[in-house]
Amino acid sequence: MFCNWKKIALFAGGALFGSAGVKLLTSRDAKKVYTHSTAAVLRMKDCVMENVSKVQENCGDILEDAKGINEDRASAAEQVEDAGEPSAE
Repeated sequence: MFCNWKKIALFAGGALFGSAGVKLLTSRDAKKVYTHSTAAVLRMKDCVMENVSKVQENCGDILEDAKGINEDRASAAEQVEDAGEPSAE
């Protein structure tokens, strides 16, 4: 019977590396890294949400200004049309 020692060695190495990796990932130092990384992400989220709020407020102001401009143009156009029509007297 032919044994492929390379495949057996790779399997054993993978199992050993996997069990060592689990120990490493669940260590106290790793948990500190996860905690600090999560805290940094939460701070970044707060900063991004502040910027999003500012952009939304500015967009609302721009929309209101644009509506006002269009209303002014519409009323000016109505005045021009009214002035151009002859009176019925």
